[in-house]
Amino acid sequence: MSLQDELTAVERNLDDLVRSVGRLEVRLGGGLDIRRVRSDTDHLRQSLALLKQSATCGPAARGQAVAAEMVTISDAPYNSALWAGADDEGLGSRHGHAP
Repeated sequence: MSLQDELTAVERNLDDLVRSVGRLEVRLGGGLDIRRVRSDTDHLRQSLALLKQSATCGPAARGQAVAAEMVTISDAPYNSALWAGADDEGLGSRHGHAP
């Protein structure tokens, strides 16, 4: 199943959920609990729209593999001049007093 097919299936399922929540709202009234569920379904709809937008713009949508860039971090110690005058927030001030 293609990405577009998957997104369309999710959209259909979400539409079914919205309709079901609407039927519950008619039966239960507009109490706080049903308003929260309605709000959640609205948020899901917004999130799905954002997901569809990003999926259609990204490299995976164009059939390209997304490669993770490997970054090598040296085990050599950093130049101590980089930290001159800085305090380690985890240990407090080196000057013996609180900030």
